[in-house]
Amino acid sequence: MATELLEIQPHVLQFTFEVKKQSSCSIQLGNNSNQYVAFKVKTTSPKKYCVRPNTGIIKPKATCDFTVTMQAQRVAPPDRQCKDKFLIQSTVVPFGTTEEDITSDMFAKDSGQYIEEMKLRVILISPPPSPVLLPINGVSKQDTSCETSVQKDRVLSGVENIPPPQRLAEDVKGIETAEEVDELRTAKGVDSRPADNVEGLKPVKNDVDLNISKDFEDLKSKLNMMDSKLREAEFTITKLTEERSMTNLEKVRLQKELAVPSSRKNNVSRVQMGFPLLYVCMVALIGVAVGYLIHP
Repeated sequence: MATELLEIQPHVLQFTFEVKKQSSCSIQLGNNSNQYVAFKVKTTSPKKYCVRPNTGIIKPKATCDFTVTMQAQRVAPPDRQCKDKFLIQSTVVPFGTTEEDITSDMFAKDSGQYIEEMKLRVILISPPPSPVLLPINGVSKQDTSCETSVQKDRVLSGVENIPPPQRLAEDVKGIETAEEVDELRTAKGVDSRPADNVEGLKPVKNDVDLNISKDFEDLKSKLNMMDSKLREAEFTITKLTEERSMTNLEKVRLQKELAVPSSRKNNVSRVQMGFPLLYVCMVALIGVAVGYLIHP
């Protein structure tokens, strides 16, 4: 393409490195095109960094920021030289595409789409010196920001009201403790999930808490749907069972009703099968009379 899809500011990731402390920096992505652009962030050290968000959609002529957090390190690298690198991939997507529609196939080079890649390097800088105590001519004295408060504590005799060494040590200890508490709070508030490796082309993991919450809601809705279907099935089975019982009762009743006429019919046939006594007597008398006339 004639122009780059994304404008990246800054072009390097700069971290203030302190042992056992986290450090973060932000990168801004600007969409130079008139189309929707999807981006994905990868890194060579997935266990060392956390990227939020690692994927996203940028509307035409709009901007998007992502934050990279370097996890607390136990030791400092030699000469504060860092060889870690980040890769930002971007591609044009259809109008109206959302972050849920982003897949790994969008950034595959064999997909036939134009994939723009830009690499960012990492720079480690030292923290600024502490402003509490500054050495002057070999003697440690408070800086200008502290002189005003010290001057207020001076007594009328002109002698500065300097706290005893034990109290100063306690104050310094309190500052260190507060820094440790802030460190623990920061460690709890920042997700320790690593980003992915550029060499292995692995994507950076999304926010686990959001995914778990979303999966929990989906599972809950599915369970509710299954429960309603189960209740409908139980109601249908109960209804069919009742109808079957009623059918069986009706069948038994009809069989009984059919059995009564058949028994009556059998009795009538049995009665009709015999000859009446009067009929037999008359036939006998006629027979005797005929015989007497034929043989006098």
